[in-house]
Amino acid sequence: MSDTSGDWPLRRLMTDVVGSGHKSAEDMTREQAREAFSRILSGEPRETTLGAFWLANRWKRNTPTELAAFTDVMREESVETATPDCDPVDCGANYDGKDRTALLGVGAGLVAAAAGTPVVTHSGDRIPTQEHDAYKHVLDELGVRTDLHPEDSTAMTDEVGFGFYYQPNFNHGVTDLYDRRAEMGVRTFVNTIETLANPANADVHLGSFYHLAFAKRIVDTFGEMERQDVPRVIMFQGLEGYDDIRPGSTVVAEYDGEFDDYEIETEQYGMDFEREQLAVDDVAVDSARITEEVLAGEREDAFADAIALNAAIRIYAGSGADSLEEGLAIAREVIADGSGADRLDALRAF
Repeated sequence: MSDTSGDWPLRRLMTDVVGSGHKSAEDMTREQAREAFSRILSGEPRETTLGAFWLANRWKRNTPTELAAFTDVMREESVETATPDCDPVDCGANYDGKDRTALLGVGAGLVAAAAGTPVVTHSGDRIPTQEHDAYKHVLDELGVRTDLHPEDSTAMTDEVGFGFYYQPNFNHGVTDLYDRRAEMGVRTFVNTIETLANPANADVHLGSFYHLAFAKRIVDTFGEMERQDVPRVIMFQGLEGYDDIRPGSTVVAEYDGEFDDYEIETEQYGMDFEREQLAVDDVAVDSARITEEVLAGEREDAFADAIALNAAIRIYAGSGADSLEEGLAIAREVIADGSGADRLDALRAF
């Protein structure tokens, strides 16, 4: 997009729409939001203008219409999708990662894959603002190829049942925004929409949130999108904002034609453990070791319980079980019979 195309450069949007103050700021129309993000991806806005626009949107809070428009433009202008033959569950965890507790999604995804529910994960590398450990870093520690192009990620998904898509190779425009995002010092709406990129064109999205109202906003965002049709969305109040179920009580939001919310109590599944029991010193290194040991059947502790429960919700999300209880029974079975460990071997061999 050139500097003169369109009617809504970011400076005008700041003056007339989103940046006019806490009480008077207005929401953008779909067309305004589309133009704004297209200009951002083109590298047009000056650094000060872009920073002000991102901050104004953070204060204002984006509507589902705005988020859907941003995501549509991202999918059109930046994302290279590659669709596997299977229909995986898209696990869109926060790309800026975790720094205190084990990252359980790799182990959980491999258990789900062993149970017949394919899973796709995606992340970048030290994404602002936290720049902590994400899916890529645990996979690196496990000796798994991560610098994959989308067609390779597709093959991995079909061959193993677990696939990883690497942001710099499938979402170039957002990757190019790294330095400007790092300068901000706070999360922006880009942190939200990058998790919705859905590079495998999956029909099911599994994500995380801090507050239930945000989960409802994401469900509504999928409903407003024009470049994706994702009929099933499950979001939960993840540990450190990631796609790991919390010990104790976890709020879940589910959409499958109708919106519903409920709570998962780990105690009702015979799991009596605390957040502190999932703490690690080095997220990537320790999570990789824990994943190996759980899949090998060498642990019967809080980590083993947590990986089984997180596998269960992936199995349930992908319709491999009619309930979380059934999914948990399946997950424990494939851990016990070594199928999960076999999937890890296959992932390393890919």
